[in-house]
Amino acid sequence: MVIVDWASRKVLAAKIAITLESCHAVDVLHEAFNRHGTPEIINTDQGSQFTAEEFVQTVKDRGCKLSMDGSGAWRDNVIVERLWKSVKYEEVYLHAYDSVNEARGSIMRYLDWYNRFRPHSTLKKKTPDEAYTEMLPAVELAA
Repeated sequence: MVIVDWASRKVLAAKIAITLESCHAVDVLHEAFNRHGTPEIINTDQGSQFTAEEFVQTVKDRGCKLSMDGSGAWRDNVIVERLWKSVKYEEVYLHAYDSVNEARGSIMRYLDWYNRFRPHSTLKKKTPDEAYTEMLPAVELAA
């Protein structure tokens, strides 16, 4: 599970889980809130982990609006879908992991690399970290 900033493509928090329990999504939410503050809107698909009361209440308790994509509307969540395609083709499909822990570690290292070193054409060849950092002063001034 990942939380991604829409404008910069920066992965704000991530957890590699092998089940769809809501506790994993809530853990990622708390990590993102603690690191980056509270956003206005949380957008998810309609997966069971995101429709669970624990997840919905965590979003509401922070004063966020919860936006859920329509059923089968992959384009609503295209940034996250594109991220997972990159993870699969640039990391997962290239390795034969011996354990879930090895896969978790490898994918988390990839996400760190993705944020810090992988330039994006949609970000004018900047990394997500660079784009996010440049965006912060504009967001603070607007507030």
